[in-house]
Amino acid sequence: MEPMVLAHDRIGENRYRESHGLYFEQFVIGDVFEHRPGRTVTELDNIWQSLINMNNHPAHIDLAYAQQTEFQKLLVNSSVTLSIVSGMTVATMSARAIANLGWDEIRLPCPVYVGDTLYAESEIVSKRESRSRPGQGIVTIKVIGRKQCGTPVITYLRTFLVPKKDAAQDYAIG
Repeated sequence: MEPMVLAHDRIGENRYRESHGLYFEQFVIGDVFEHRPGRTVTELDNIWQSLINMNNHPAHIDLAYAQQTEFQKLLVNSSVTLSIVSGMTVATMSARAIANLGWDEIRLPCPVYVGDTLYAESEIVSKRESRSRPGQGIVTIKVIGRKQCGTPVITYLRTFLVPKKDAAQDYAIG
């Protein structure tokens, strides 16, 4: 049996093109995708993102301050965690997306520290055809980001708009 999700499309004899993302029809409610490789968070990731976002809370950027807190080390800014975990899901979940429609119910159940390695998984929780855009559909996924030990550090729902395969030529990549 041929797998439902392929990493390459055949475009000619002995020629294949790398393929990212799913078409609307390929999303199956209940399917779970583990996104790899993981990503180890560095001090540079944390400092730069904190400063770019103008989040200068000392728990993220001032080691001397952070060492005096209950955590005793720098906390990774939650926007870093969201960005890394969300980015890990793109190749499979939304590389074909026409639009990101939003994040909901973002929860941060456990802190992330410099040196933690993050992994992500996505479960398809709903999908429907767009009522206003023929040839497109709306998909919602539940994303869980975990530390290297398996502890969840972020959970959220993400909704995006993707083309149906029949309409895909309008959104072809490459």
